[in-house]
Amino acid sequence: MADLISSGAPLPSHSPLVWWRRQGLRFRLTVAAAAVLALALALSASVLLSVLDRALMDTVDESTRRQADAVRVAADAGTLTSPITTHDGTIVQVIDAQGRITHVTYGADRLVPLLDAQARASALREGEARLLDGRPYAIPGFLRVIVLSADHGQTVVAARPITEIQTSLATAGRVLLVGTPALLVLLAVASWLMIGRTLHPIAALRKGAADITHTARSRRLPVPQSRDEVHSLATTLNGMLARLEEAEQRQRALVSDAAHELRSPLASIRLQLEVALGHPDGQDWQETAEGVLEDAMRLSRLAEDLLALARLDERGGVPARREPVDLDEVVRQTVDRYAEARLTVCDPVVVRGDALDLSRVLTNLMDNAVRHTASKVEVALTADGVLTVTDDGPGIPEQDRERVFNRFTRLDSGRSRDEGGAGLGLAIVRETVRAHGGTVALEDAAPGLRAVVRLPVSR
Repeated sequence: MADLISSGAPLPSHSPLVWWRRQGLRFRLTVAAAAVLALALALSASVLLSVLDRALMDTVDESTRRQADAVRVAADAGTLTSPITTHDGTIVQVIDAQGRITHVTYGADRLVPLLDAQARASALREGEARLLDGRPYAIPGFLRVIVLSADHGQTVVAARPITEIQTSLATAGRVLLVGTPALLVLLAVASWLMIGRTLHPIAALRKGAADITHTARSRRLPVPQSRDEVHSLATTLNGMLARLEEAEQRQRALVSDAAHELRSPLASIRLQLEVALGHPDGQDWQETAEGVLEDAMRLSRLAEDLLALARLDERGGVPARREPVDLDEVVRQTVDRYAEARLTVCDPVVVRGDALDLSRVLTNLMDNAVRHTASKVEVALTADGVLTVTDDGPGIPEQDRERVFNRFTRLDSGRSRDEGGAGLGLAIVRETVRAHGGTVALEDAAPGLRAVVRLPVSR
């Protein structure tokens, strides 16, 4: 079995492990809890009986040793009575140097010592109590025997029956033998019920998930009132559903807007070609070709912007690469391509990300600034990772500065085909900057507009 599991080979269908895996979570948790509880109860019962036996035996040994010590003191003083009296039923024999029994308690054997000479000598050396079967000495049950040495070669042998202790331990064992399984069954039933109540919210989540279809996307999973792991799971899943719904809505809006944007240049191309073919003699073919080329370039830019947004969405807001980028070099190379641009400040700055994506960010900002500037565009990069692109054009009203970052959003001044693109440039800028852990905002430059990009600097 172990070889099959370690080698990754499929287990036989009749394997106990396969059968166990096919059982429900409630059954497996209950069985596992019952098994652990049974082991714990068995160990606890064993420890309890062992400790109880040891404690009772220590009590008997201590009491017997005190009785034996009292008799030894009396034997040393020569004040022993015959018979010896004890208050707890301890049996005492006093044996002289010749091995004869000189004094005993009432009812004890006066002829045969409880321990022979060799056993007494061994007990004296060890100094520990011994267990002795009392039946050969007409004493029912077992005895705990203590041996002490007295003066003049005398030996004191004290013994106490432990029948009551053994009976008590046997009774406790029977109680545990009957009570432990009953307690185990009771706790197993309680575990079954508690686990069932615990798994009930999960069943509700499963039912709620089954009810969510393509016609009921806005529905959410039921969230239990208890603030536990199931509550956290339901909250997390609802957040995931909200994000998926939002992504789907964005995708639908993107497809709809892209279709609308594609329709205009395609219709223009078709109209120009139909007119040219319908009146070939009076048509300026070079002018027609220029118009078609302009619309084709517009389609090409739109396709590139859509592809860039699709890649950003596909990566889930993460750059394609995370490598050190000399942002100041990217800024210099981009600004050099624009005659209207002037680089005022360019401190050395290193960020982590994708150089091509960061270059596209600056290019989009520069295109937007050059398109609307009156005379010049100023670019600055400071050591704290702040990149600014400032133009002196008409600017953007404050209430529209956040809206222009939405996809396919163009203000009235930029809606014509000649003035601007499809309204995706600033959307690409924000998505790219966010993927690099930065922020972008538009500010009033009085006159004009200033785009401010803040990127985390790599130290």
